[in-house]
Order: sequence, then C-alpha cells, then structure tokens
Amino acid sequence: MIHVIATINLNPGTRDAFLVAFHELVPKVLEEDGCITYGPTIDVDASLGDVQEGPRDNTVTVVEAWESVEHLQAHLVAPHMNEYREQVKDMVTDMKVQVLAPA
Repeated sequence: MIHVIATINLNPGTRDAFLVAFHELVPKVLEEDGCITYGPTIDVDASLGDVQEGPRDNTVTVVEAWESVEHLQAHLVAPHMNEYREQVKDMVTDMKVQVLAPA
C-alpha cells in the first residue's frame, strides 16, 4: 500500500468552486481498481503555534491510499482525471505530490 498527499494551491476565491468539481470526481476515483481511500481536506486552525502552517484558505490537500504505485499511475491517466484537470485548470496555481510507504 502507498499513501499520497497532493497539495493543490488555488487562485484566491476559487476554493468553493474547486471543491464542487472535486466532489463530483471522488465517486469515480473510488471505483478505480486499487483505490483504498481518496478525498479532499482543508486546513483547520488547531492553535498548535509554530508547528502548524496555516490555515491556508487557498489550498486543498487530497489524502489518498492505493494498493500500489501501478494503481496510482493508472489513476493519473484515467479519462475522468483528464476531464477533471480540464475543468479546474483555471483555478489551480500549482500542485505538489508526495508518495509515501508505511514504515
């Protein structure tokens, strides 16, 4: 199993519209072979002082788990992912992905 943390930074004022599009995508991804979990999250101010960044109002963090890297790679080229990218391209300023394995 692998974990994926995708940090998506958005243009100011677009987070709500982005989340609408993303929530439409989630059921399709959850049906993909090898998908264990997949969902968007937003920052919560937990008052943790210097150890907590944010809250970031223009960021959505996607938390995912896949059975394997191969399943993740298939996910990235799925037709619904290409449609989603086209739908949100004007909202997204950049994205970073971390792929992690349990230790």
